[in-house]
Amino acid sequence: MPTWHSIRLRPSFAAAALFCGLLAFPCLLSAQLPYKVLDHWKIGGEGFWDYLLADPPAHRLYLTRGNHVDVLDTQSGKQVGSIANLHGTHGIAFDTAGKFGYISDGGGNAVVVFDRATLATVATIPTGQNPDGIVFEPATQTVWAFDGRSKDVAVIDAATQKVVATIPLPGKPEFPAVDGKGTVFDNIEDKNEIVRLDANTRKITAEWPLTNCDSPSGLAFDVPGSRLFPVCDGKHMSVVDSHTGKSLATASIADGPDAAGWDAAHKLAFASCGEGILSVVDTSAPGYPTVESLPTQRGARTMAYDSGTDRVYLVTADFGPRPEPTADNPRPRPTMVPGSFTVLVVGR
Repeated sequence: MPTWHSIRLRPSFAAAALFCGLLAFPCLLSAQLPYKVLDHWKIGGEGFWDYLLADPPAHRLYLTRGNHVDVLDTQSGKQVGSIANLHGTHGIAFDTAGKFGYISDGGGNAVVVFDRATLATVATIPTGQNPDGIVFEPATQTVWAFDGRSKDVAVIDAATQKVVATIPLPGKPEFPAVDGKGTVFDNIEDKNEIVRLDANTRKITAEWPLTNCDSPSGLAFDVPGSRLFPVCDGKHMSVVDSHTGKSLATASIADGPDAAGWDAAHKLAFASCGEGILSVVDTSAPGYPTVESLPTQRGARTMAYDSGTDRVYLVTADFGPRPEPTADNPRPRPTMVPGSFTVLVVGR
């Protein structure tokens, strides 16, 4: 089993490791697996979900829930509000001023702008078809909404709240990431590649095929280390140089990932996987070892990392049987048990 580097152990873990070494080997193993499920917040309510996003300074967690967005207090786990009258939500992005948030409302073919203080909707901006992944680009103060069905990206000026460009993409986009300096990256799921875009010229500047990566979905980004971490079918997380597109490594993760996260303080990459595993990859060690495969719950395939508390939030529910496939719905979702929607809180 790979070990955690002692230079990254917090004092409490270092002391525990020393104590365990004097007593028993199994105790040392527990120090190598620092994450655990700390709590379950039973939220209930109706509607399936997609991405979630933490706002560390405000101690809030935003959960997309079909026709609304739930907002939780991360200190108590209680719901503090909701953004309603939506049509099929996917993702959320925040501006850098702490004032507005942006929801990709795929069912409404629009981005919905809300006030982060009051949660009131302030604008609805038409986009392409089914906006999914969404990100705020700070250098140009623009919002990038990646349209899954029309295979393009709508670029929105945050000052005017208008679409200022629509950029065609080579395939179906998934999750985006930015470097904060005017470069935007996005997974192209059906082409197994990453595209790089220039936020100033609003053009694609590179298309990079991914090695050992089928259907890339979630995308984490180590900006100082210039490394992208797309998570893929086939139990793979790729490691890609963000300057050249070169494949640096492939890490092993669990099955059915949909989201990824990055812990800059400890140089860890996360993959939330639908089989009910949170995979933790040590990106500072040779070979990018998976240092923990934490059991979570079936269906917990989307996540948000909270850098303020070093916690990971995952969402899922209890499920009934999956309906039989039909011509109109060849891949039906299993039925969700009413009232079972839950947030899993993972920490040290």
